Amino acid sequence: MLTGKEDLLQALVEAYIMEKGTKEFYALAASKSGTTAKKSFEDLAVWENRHMVYIQSLYQSLLDDRELMEFKEFSSKVSSPVTEGGMPIKDLEKRIEKFSVQNEKDALSLAINIEAKAYNFYKGLAAKALDDQTKVIFEEMMAQETKHMEEITAMKKRLSSH
Repeated sequence: MLTGKEDLLQALVEAYIMEKGTKEFYALAASKSGTTAKKSFEDLAVWENRHMVYIQSLYQSLLDDRELMEFKEFSSKVSSPVTEGGMPIKDLEKRIEKFSVQNEKDALSLAINIEAKAYNFYKGLAAKALDDQTKVIFEEMMAQETKHMEEITAMKKRLSSH
C-alpha cells in the first residue's frame, strides 16, 4: 500500500549510499596518507558516519515497522560507488594515487572540494524535491555540509597559523 512517503524514503536511501561512499573514501584516503593527513581523513570519516546514523534514524522513523536488523543488513550489503556530490569513488582513488596527499593541508583541500560538491548536489535535490518533507531533508543535509566546510576551513586556518 502506498503511503505517500516513498519519494522521501528513496531520497533517504540515495543520501545514505552517498554518505557511505564518502565515509569509505575518507577511510581509504586515511590508509594511504601520511600521518597528519591520515588523522584529518579519519576525522572526516567519523563525520560521514554520523550522517549515516542521522539518515538511518530518519528512515526508520518513517517506517515504524522497519526492523533495525533489516537496515543493518542493507547497510552492510549496499554498494556505495559514489561520494556525496555524486563523485565516483574510483575517480577519487585515482586522484589519491596520482597526487600524493601526504600533508594535512592537501587532505583538507580535497575534503573541502568533496563537501562543496555534496552541498551543491543536495541543493539541486532540494530544488527538485516533489514534497516539502523531502525538501527539508535535503536542506538539512545542506546545513550539515556547510558545517563540514566551516570546520575544514577552521582546520586549514589553524594549520596556517602554525
